[in-house]
Amino acid sequence: MVFSVETSSLFPYTLSAKPKKVTTLFPSFVKPCLQPYVSKTLSLSVSGRSRTLSPVLSSITQVVDEDKDDKLHEECGVVGIYGDPEASRLSYLALHALQHRGQEGAGIVTVNQNGLESITGVGLVSDVFTESKLNTLPGDVAIGHVRYSTSGASMLKNVQPFIASCKLGSLAVAHNGNFVNYKQLKTKLEEKGSIFNTSSDTELVLHLIAKSKGKTFLHRIIDACEQLRGAYSMVFVFEDKLVAVRDPLGFRPLVMGRRSNGAVVFASETCALDLIDARYEREVCPGEIVVVDKDHGDSSIFMISHPQPKQCVFEHGYFSQPNSVVFGRSVYETRRMYGEILATVAPVECDVVIAVPDSGTVAALGYAAKAGVPFQIGLLRSHYAKRTFIEPTQKIRDFAVKAKLSPVRAVLEGKRVVVVDDSIVRETTSLKIVRMLRDAGAKEVHMRIALPPMIASCYYGVDTPRSQELISSKMSVEEIRKHIDCDSLAFLPLDSLKQVYGPVESHSYCYACFTGKYPVVAETEEENKAEGEVNAF
Repeated sequence: MVFSVETSSLFPYTLSAKPKKVTTLFPSFVKPCLQPYVSKTLSLSVSGRSRTLSPVLSSITQVVDEDKDDKLHEECGVVGIYGDPEASRLSYLALHALQHRGQEGAGIVTVNQNGLESITGVGLVSDVFTESKLNTLPGDVAIGHVRYSTSGASMLKNVQPFIASCKLGSLAVAHNGNFVNYKQLKTKLEEKGSIFNTSSDTELVLHLIAKSKGKTFLHRIIDACEQLRGAYSMVFVFEDKLVAVRDPLGFRPLVMGRRSNGAVVFASETCALDLIDARYEREVCPGEIVVVDKDHGDSSIFMISHPQPKQCVFEHGYFSQPNSVVFGRSVYETRRMYGEILATVAPVECDVVIAVPDSGTVAALGYAAKAGVPFQIGLLRSHYAKRTFIEPTQKIRDFAVKAKLSPVRAVLEGKRVVVVDDSIVRETTSLKIVRMLRDAGAKEVHMRIALPPMIASCYYGVDTPRSQELISSKMSVEEIRKHIDCDSLAFLPLDSLKQVYGPVESHSYCYACFTGKYPVVAETEEENKAEGEVNAF
């Protein structure tokens, strides 16, 4: 969906901390309380200076984990902080809390008297940043990013935040999501002379801003957003301003909080706010641009938004931390309800309920409570296993899974076991888990999946295989059961999933990966037909 901003709506609005219903001007979802004021012209020029950390390469031969793509991967998490003298350190901690959203790279950009200062690197947040490096990032405004990537050698240059300069000065951006019209816009820009340095669609935003005729960075950001289709939750820094933007359909989460000293914090999840003692205030609304600066505090502009948000249901089912509040709902309570309903619609005689940690744990607790069966720790997850392993010359069966998950024989031996997981993607991991449980003495193994079968790819910021590679797009539930060799298999039906949200709220979520019906279609109808997935709303 292409959206636009009316010329008359280009001035900001002050907002109160608590949003309330607005019955005029905007579509029918919750908005902040608005009071108009005159916007300030952005004129200060900022220079940029960037440092990039090189990856450390091991000389030890490693074997790629063949099961790493049998789980979905969130593309990234973002954070923005305004008005705290330790902005870079707080960003570091917030990114640590968001580490589950991306483990391949991390970066922070701060604003100070020298302009924009940047450190990016490959690896975990704790690998990229040290005390001495954070000391080189002074300033009370910062944005940060953690990223998941499959791009190997090109990974480093794709690590965000990205910095760019134009005649107005310099700005930086960090982005969570995916632009479905990326190739189309990139081709047009290249035809006009633009040169792209990365394979990340986030770079597209910087080119659109540079090409814009807007007189301020804020106007150029709005102009760029007018042209983007798909999912994006973004944070920008330029001059003395921090800007947070969420797409009109609200696919990806973005929340706003405040520290006791008045510093404003934006983050992908509330768990990042908790770690840095920031109080959760509200979500950034779909289609909203929040501007924070020293003159006016925090203010809002609303783009023309879709009347019905389409928030990613996988945020509740898999990506987000259980202690987060996402889309206004507790992730923990939502997953627990998934498990309870699953126990109701797919009961089975069993002795013990276990989870595939960590994303299956809360649903398993709900399943066990509803079924009246003990929940026990039947699988232990190694928190030290990475995606590559040094494997012995003599091959070990199911080595990659065993390096991550260890069965507890005392819990499993001679038992009828229900094992709860969040999803089955390509099936290879599920097959090996079932085999591992049987080897540990389980009498029966019953797989229960706390989300519906995934039959279609995601174009909105989740790293998923092509639709034809998804096991549920090729096999029936019974065929999958036979393939992974479990005694029974059941998924949470889509209608039952929607019951968790109720008849009204359920329409505010995207279920495209379960249905193949996309709120915003990918680049061209021809490309979608090639994938066999043209089912737009």
